[in-house]
Amino acid sequence: MSVNLSQVKSDFLRVMIERGFVHQISDLEGLDALFSEQIVTAYIGFDPTASSLHAGSLIQIMMLHWLQKTGHRPITLMGGGTGMVGDPSFKDEARKLMTPDQINANVEAIKKSFSAYISYDDSPNGAVMANNAEWLLELNYLEFLRDVGAHFSVNRMLAFDSVKQRLEREQSLSFLEFNYMILQAYDFVELNKRFDCRLQMGGSDQWGNIINGIDLGHRLDAPQLYALTTPLLTTSSGAKMGKSASGAVWLNPEMLSPYDFWQYWRNTEDADVERFLKLYTTMPLDEVAKLAALEGAEQNEAKKILATEITALLHGRDEAEKAQETARKTFEEGAISADLPTVQLPASDLNDLGILSALVTAGLATSNSEARRHIKGGAVKVNDVAFSNERGTIGPDDLTGEGVIKISLGKKKHVLLKVS
Repeated sequence: MSVNLSQVKSDFLRVMIERGFVHQISDLEGLDALFSEQIVTAYIGFDPTASSLHAGSLIQIMMLHWLQKTGHRPITLMGGGTGMVGDPSFKDEARKLMTPDQINANVEAIKKSFSAYISYDDSPNGAVMANNAEWLLELNYLEFLRDVGAHFSVNRMLAFDSVKQRLEREQSLSFLEFNYMILQAYDFVELNKRFDCRLQMGGSDQWGNIINGIDLGHRLDAPQLYALTTPLLTTSSGAKMGKSASGAVWLNPEMLSPYDFWQYWRNTEDADVERFLKLYTTMPLDEVAKLAALEGAEQNEAKKILATEITALLHGRDEAEKAQETARKTFEEGAISADLPTVQLPASDLNDLGILSALVTAGLATSNSEARRHIKGGAVKVNDVAFSNERGTIGPDDLTGEGVIKISLGKKKHVLLKVS
């Protein structure tokens, strides 16, 4: 989205535009005036499909962080109700439906991550945690169809890209999923009634759903509502944000260690460093520009700063610096650090443990065939010594003085096997 920054008055929208968060805004001039005149309440919805969000959600979470930092009020809306339906947007098939108990457990687990970025309190711009199950589970279906459903055109709903792509691929779209966009639109209107929420933010794939909410607000006599979406992010090589070779990059430290989280960002591609510093850290833009100008080996220092700053926001400065120091010892000194990811094994399992099984157990391969490819490619080391025998084993004799066996894949992935 091309914008003349000199015409933007509000701090929040200026930050959003300067740092690269904005893809579309429904009414830039109107929203800018609103932000300049009052404390604005805005929300982003999160589906509780797992017990943790992953790094793909960080761009939305950072928007809420900047919203509060510039004096406005964020709402984190948990889809406890819509999670029972599932968002069909740009999905190839229907999501598996979860039980209410699964949804509630996921909601409780996800709440913890938000508090690293925003403050929930009773101040004028204190964040609000809402759950759409509070109003959606109480709806009377016939009344809802009459009062809300009557305002939606099926022709228009079929024209949305998220729906059209499923139909063009001749992939099933259930009536249950088709209801999702109506429920999301209703959420926007309900949050306006309860909290005077005027803005919904989300990824660019949510544009149609958000516009539905604005239109429903018009028909139900709500004040003017607004939409702001972010670009749908991928890495420069086209990889999806929040995914790594070994799986999702979870925000919950119980599902992914701060060290592994740090490593994900340390491995950022050269072309993405400046963009990620703007989006995922709070560093001043002049400092970002200096780091982005580094070239060659010096760019690795920029990547370390990127990884440390992002990890510090989520896990705290101590954990971030500990992860950086663990990496330094491991990569620069070749030392074994107790802070490396560790897998506990019964002593009996370590007797003649096949290297293929060891790699799978350590999480460095998803199958024996993948482990075999790593070995043939010369990427595997045991205690920093190349291991080339795919039929080889490791055992008690390989335990170091620290009582661990260090398994490495390439230069940056290391796991300790430790006898429990």
